[in-house]
Amino acid sequence: MNRIGILVVDDHPLFRRGIRMGLEAERDFLIVAETADGPAALQAADQFAPDVVLLDISLPTMSGFDVARAMKRRHPRSAVVILTMHEDDGHLFAAIRSGADAFAAKSIEIDELALLIRHLATADDESAAPTFVAARLLDEVRSGSRRGAVEGGDYSPLSPREVEILGFVSQGLSNKEIAGILAISDQTVKNNITSILRKLQVNDRTQAVIYALRHGWIDLGVEEAG
Repeated sequence: MNRIGILVVDDHPLFRRGIRMGLEAERDFLIVAETADGPAALQAADQFAPDVVLLDISLPTMSGFDVARAMKRRHPRSAVVILTMHEDDGHLFAAIRSGADAFAAKSIEIDELALLIRHLATADDESAAPTFVAARLLDEVRSGSRRGAVEGGDYSPLSPREVEILGFVSQGLSNKEIAGILAISDQTVKNNITSILRKLQVNDRTQAVIYALRHGWIDLGVEEAG
């Protein structure tokens, strides 16, 4: 049986140990290495060519996003999963820009993480993504964004100002920060975001950004691997 090779990157030994113990209980998984920082992670990836890299954001010397970018350039076939304590819009969009394949909270259950790893590592798997992380699987968002841009984008119901504000939201900026940049009031930003959610028929800012990315209306400036 070909086992799925996994590299665990986190600067907390107890967290790495917990991940190792949980995943090694699965017969089809093999922890090829565990490291505490970015340079060591890249060196381990060069040596072992893991199928999946579990990557913390907060690392010494290099951020997890920088490691993800370097990892995808050097090992484009390795799937990178960003694991974080901060599952917010800004971190999600930064994960997309870094080239990561998935984004999940560190509180994810081991069995759910195992499902995600198998989904990412099985190239011929045409099944739907696990429902608990479907909105956090990033490759579909990136490919949809590129496809929309190539096709010229679908008709957008948003006004130019709403598209502009949504672009700032995709950068993880708060309403107050957006208001300062555009020299408008916080309330005006809120009103525009309410209008965006209504027009796109979505429930929150993250869903609005992902919807706009898929239709090619905004661009996160994703770096291509290679």
